[in-house]
Amino acid sequence: MNVLIIGGAGYIGSHVARHFLDNNHKVTVFDNLSTGQKINIFSDEKFILGDILNTRQLDDAMKEGFDLIIHLAAFKAAGESMINPEKYSVNNITGTINILNSAVKAGIGAIVFSSSAAVYGEPQYVPADEGHPLNPENYYGFTKLEIERFLGWYSKLKGLKFAALRYFNAAGYDAKGRIKGLEKNPANLLPIIMEVACGKREKLSIFGNDYPTADGTCIRDYIHVTDLATGHLAAAEYILRTGKNITVNLGTGNGISVREMTELARKVTGQAIPAVYTDRRPGDPAVLVAKSDLAYQLLGWKAVNSSAENLISTSWNLYRKD
Repeated sequence: MNVLIIGGAGYIGSHVARHFLDNNHKVTVFDNLSTGQKINIFSDEKFILGDILNTRQLDDAMKEGFDLIIHLAAFKAAGESMINPEKYSVNNITGTINILNSAVKAGIGAIVFSSSAAVYGEPQYVPADEGHPLNPENYYGFTKLEIERFLGWYSKLKGLKFAALRYFNAAGYDAKGRIKGLEKNPANLLPIIMEVACGKREKLSIFGNDYPTADGTCIRDYIHVTDLATGHLAAAEYILRTGKNITVNLGTGNGISVREMTELARKVTGQAIPAVYTDRRPGDPAVLVAKSDLAYQLLGWKAVNSSAENLISTSWNLYRKD
């Protein structure tokens, strides 16, 4: 398989690229390095410095001919999206339309898109399956849902086959230590915990302790980034083999609260990890846990690296060396 990974120098993208390379596929990474990092670019892949807002750069990159595109170039901070929706509109929506138009122009017939569980909003039931009502509570989730709709229309009108992978909470690092770049300005829980543990931050801010959960903090489904990478390859193989579109959850089906994750991180790292409670963030549901049976049925995929201990230990192995 010859694959173009847009956003392949970022946290998730570099793990996806590494997994495709490990399975003897040809990889080209297209990234503007705004959040991706040069240290995450491997010697056995081609790198193109480019931006999804630059249609000429996209057109030139796709002229090289690819079997499939993987789109990981959307901004992803839910809290920021509620403060700066303009940024998310331009990058996530306009940038994706540019990708789709360039792919059609180049005759590339398949795309794997990193969607999000944020499309569900406040769950009406948990675990949430793919049939759950779609009602995002933050603007980031809205952009992901709109992109899924664009994919459906481009498939109907232009024959572009797609896999929309609804991630839950990505965490952890490559167990072999091959991904060296730490996330820039992380907005997710575990990397922030790691920055406090290694002294980069003074304390952890926990947004809300009055949710209707056992300890008052939000509960999330954390999935190891290596499991996400295997899901991307399985989805790519599926749509190329069958010519069918799929939309599936990638999660573990198990939830852990912010407080529980913090306490476990203290045990695993041996660090104090000071934490304070602050106000809730707008758009944060109390509980969000996946049902990923469909991914297993269609792709033979399941999360096998996503114990909370493994998420923390593989992260700490990298952060404590930084």
